[in-house]
Amino acid sequence: MTRSEVRAQGPAAEEAVPVTHADEGTRGDGPEPRGRAGDGGRGPGGAAERSGGTRGPRRRVLRWSATILGLVILGTAGAGYLYYAHLNGNIRTGQRDIGGSDLKAHKPTPNAAGQTPVNILLIGSDSRNSDENVALGGSRENRGNPPLGDVQMLIHLSADRKSAAVVSIPRDTRVDIPACTDPATGKHYPPVNTIINESLARGGPGCTLATWQNLTGVYIDHWMTIDFAGVVKMADAIGGVDVCVKQNVWDRPLPGVPGGSGLKLTAGTHTVKGKQALQWLRTRHAWGSDLLRARAQHMYLNSMIRTLTGQNVFTDTGRLMDLAEAATESLQVSEEIGTVKKLYDLAMQLKTVPVDRITMTTMPNVPDPRNKNHVVPDGANAARIWQMLRDDVPFDSHGDAHGDSADDASGRAKGTADGQQGEPTAAARTSAPPAHADGDIGVLVQNGTRTTGLAPVGHRASEISQVLVGKGFTRAKADASVTLSMDETVVRYPSADLKGDAERVAAALGIPAGAVQKSTDVSGVTVIVGADWRTGTSYPHQDPPKAGDIPENSDAINGADTSQCMDVYAPYRW
Repeated sequence: MTRSEVRAQGPAAEEAVPVTHADEGTRGDGPEPRGRAGDGGRGPGGAAERSGGTRGPRRRVLRWSATILGLVILGTAGAGYLYYAHLNGNIRTGQRDIGGSDLKAHKPTPNAAGQTPVNILLIGSDSRNSDENVALGGSRENRGNPPLGDVQMLIHLSADRKSAAVVSIPRDTRVDIPACTDPATGKHYPPVNTIINESLARGGPGCTLATWQNLTGVYIDHWMTIDFAGVVKMADAIGGVDVCVKQNVWDRPLPGVPGGSGLKLTAGTHTVKGKQALQWLRTRHAWGSDLLRARAQHMYLNSMIRTLTGQNVFTDTGRLMDLAEAATESLQVSEEIGTVKKLYDLAMQLKTVPVDRITMTTMPNVPDPRNKNHVVPDGANAARIWQMLRDDVPFDSHGDAHGDSADDASGRAKGTADGQQGEPTAAARTSAPPAHADGDIGVLVQNGTRTTGLAPVGHRASEISQVLVGKGFTRAKADASVTLSMDETVVRYPSADLKGDAERVAAALGIPAGAVQKSTDVSGVTVIVGADWRTGTSYPHQDPPKAGDIPENSDAINGADTSQCMDVYAPYRW
């Protein structure tokens, strides 16, 4: 059932019921209504008859009108239900996480009001598995191949629903993709180190979500995917969105450089929709790189949000139904949000964020030393972005960090003024009593200093285990059997009875209480020395991030910035 069919239901229901008009009620051929006992002589010959005899017929008319109104309401409600069921039937769903990554990313603690952030992973698929997608995307030879996730961005909605951040990871970023199992076929994919867009082809969006959680430590609540045809449908439903180019642009094949989106615009501001909007979002060569494509996508999204906000779409029933139809036909979503109501509720939360509190960014990155065509996360700068997401710190400078600790939003211990590690702050002290004396706590230390771009630091686990021995934890030992990759140092414990022991070990090393985690991956208290502690024997002082404290190489754009305009790479000017 389409939206137009729903709109036709009301009149159709009305026409199906014979309507009795007031004047017809007094001309009927049937007997006159009889007076009731005790009606004060208002039967035949009574006051009612003398005044024209209309009271009884009026009641009959009212009864008819009520019946008609009831049927119209029921008919409309029934049509509404059918349309709701139709929209629900459009939605395609999939398993949220197929890589077991929830062990690496922990759900955030609610704030004082009981609110938690919402993180949504948006994936743009290059699927050619339909005639429409082949026509829009070309590369007919790739029809039937598993799709790649060429566009990946995380949407972070703050716990207080007052700010939002978007972080894109370039498609050619080399990362560790975990082992994943395709829920549809049961096919198992082993872990691999390769570019992130391949994660979608290794079992579906649930594998991409697992890859992000492993990389960032950010718990991701939901995923959504959209293909070429879906983008066109959504862009048509949204209507025109303004974009800008500084020079004439034509993204076309050049000698030795095949492909191109076909986007052709003159210099200045243009309103794009439908297929042309897809061309804008796919253009890469004409901007000069995939990194700049992300910037163009962010410009489009910001402009789209301003457009929707300015048009009050959420109070326009017709536009809202158009968007609902397009969205449910275009998106595949993780199963826990696989109903119209849940998607609507999510949209209502997103719409509360002011435009000037929305920040679009790209993960800080550096060239991959193994392949000049790829990039890897920029260590400390990328880690800061992930920390801000985990700690729910606004990317814009108009808000405050949402952490509950007065000392430190992330619960990290502060060092002394000269940079040496001092006494642990309240955040780093134990909150549960240790089950054992220091010398009786078994501690395993593992080396997690390997990063995508850097080799692990040799003997790091041995160095830190000796530090613990020197502090009285005589049962501490290094585990040389594994080399892990962790952005930040953590202390893990398997069960509640060992929480106090783990916190005691963390306090001895100056590791913040926020880095103490319960995990079924370990069998005892385990310290994993991360990439944030590659040198030295004192845990490094970490300043908590402040609102707006994002790295310069994150290419941030504020949602209210209307001055953005894309520069065109010279070979693609005309």
